[in-house]
Amino acid sequence: MSTPMAQPRAPSTAMILVLTGIAMLSGLLVVFTDQFTRPYIEENQRQAIEAAVNKVIPGSVAHKQFLLAGGKLQPVVKGAKGQVIHAGYDRDGKLLGIAAETGAQGYAGMIYLLYGYDPACECIRGIKVLKMAETPGLGDKIMSDPDFQANFKQLDARLNPEHTALIQPIVTVKHGSKQEAWEIDAISGATISSKAVGRALNASAQKLLPQLLPLIPQLEEQGQ
Repeated sequence: MSTPMAQPRAPSTAMILVLTGIAMLSGLLVVFTDQFTRPYIEENQRQAIEAAVNKVIPGSVAHKQFLLAGGKLQPVVKGAKGQVIHAGYDRDGKLLGIAAETGAQGYAGMIYLLYGYDPACECIRGIKVLKMAETPGLGDKIMSDPDFQANFKQLDARLNPEHTALIQPIVTVKHGSKQEAWEIDAISGATISSKAVGRALNASAQKLLPQLLPLIPQLEEQGQ
């Protein structure tokens, strides 16, 4: 005759209370850690963006953030919708350029970058990769390759007479075949990443610059 198997004992009230207490404590620690570290993370992000703005707007020493929404400039408010732009000024308050973020799909993931637009020459003066996951030694050369970076010393971004779009789309061409001021000479072996930069710049410039051009006088006044 077989012996009846012992039934598992239900968790005691004490065990349930202990587990509940551990869960609550863990939750409080997560909240506390988030609140404690958030100001430091935000400050690090602010410093990183400021350094990037300095790079893509050569000569700028002062920056102001604005939100471009509905064709108007507004203060940057958390949660507000629109395009954040960074106006860069020299020591005398002269507007040197505007920086904006953009991005496009690369080989291994999205490539996010900041670029600087100079309204005086109607050209892009520099780019700074903010985040990417491209292949080390290949795609990540878009950050450091001097010949590739030279594409953005004065990349043509002029608008048509109607100020509705670029006269010529910004495009990435095969390495060594660049002939026009609006073309980006790709990096050999990193064509996909190079083309992603071109797509990102063209998409942003086509949309942003027609909205931005009428606001240049207002941005110039902000530096005074």
